[in-house]
Amino acid sequence: MRGTYEVVDESYQIFRLTGLLDAFSEPAFTSVIKQHISEGPSNIILSLAQIDFVDSSGIGAMVQLVKFTQNAGGTMQVVTNPRVTQTVKLVRLEKFLSLRNSIDEAIANLPKKK
Repeated sequence: MRGTYEVVDESYQIFRLTGLLDAFSEPAFTSVIKQHISEGPSNIILSLAQIDFVDSSGIGAMVQLVKFTQNAGGTMQVVTNPRVTQTVKLVRLEKFLSLRNSIDEAIANLPKKK
């Protein structure tokens, strides 16, 4: 798995990932994302639009990261493609993982600044 990230307006981070989110890549994925959440900002957009495959380890990691962002006072939204969406819907986590069709849609659903 490869990816990039950027901090936007010090209010949210966007992670764009490619490749496979599976048992092999999950430990590094979780560690890196948690580190960036800890450094802030804690609102996360995770773009999996270019991910070719996600398995149960990847879904478990996303669940763990949603909880981690919530504990840090933030939110996480997941931008998906049809393959990822289908996999997530099989385990009925589409609402919990805040699935979005595009980064623009995810940005529109970020919490409003106070």
